[in-house]
Amino acid sequence: MQVDQNGWLSEAAHCPSSHFNERPDSDDISLLVIHNISLPPGQFGTGCVQQFFSGTLDCSAHPYFLEIADLRVSAHFLVERDGSITQFVSCLQRAWHAGRSAFGGRDNCNDFSIGVELEGTDELPYTAAQYDSLVRLTRALRRVYPLITAQRITGHEHIAPGRKTDPGPAFDWNSYLARLDAPLEEGED
Repeated sequence: MQVDQNGWLSEAAHCPSSHFNERPDSDDISLLVIHNISLPPGQFGTGCVQQFFSGTLDCSAHPYFLEIADLRVSAHFLVERDGSITQFVSCLQRAWHAGRSAFGGRDNCNDFSIGVELEGTDELPYTAAQYDSLVRLTRALRRVYPLITAQRITGHEHIAPGRKTDPGPAFDWNSYLARLDAPLEEGED
């Protein structure tokens, strides 16, 4: 798995979003933010997240969608329950995933972060396939953006406390972070 010079992941499906803009400094990519999302809430594999991030969600398809109809958000990546990865925004661009946020004394985390959404909820366990893909994705990102150290990988709940709760108590931080520095298994990149 590799990120190319244009900020696109080789092994991801690409679903370009118009919900992005330029970073103030594309050399300052130094934070990885993990989120969760499901649309409708608690439902998986609907394709609605892709539609939402690309601005094509049919807001009449579910009552909840009317609540989010005016939002223009995106993430760089979505990792679905089966481990498949979709990319919406180049890593070199600013995706709109963090909102009002702060990390390490800096506001506006979208300026310097990459956002990864896991298909899920705060309470339901994430799948083994999701952790496998997230570990591979994180390693690929860290090879290209070495300022993303283990100490600079965080959850949405940590950069927007009181406002956000994801990825929530169901996310196994200890296992995920330990796997990042473990030796590669045969066939891993």
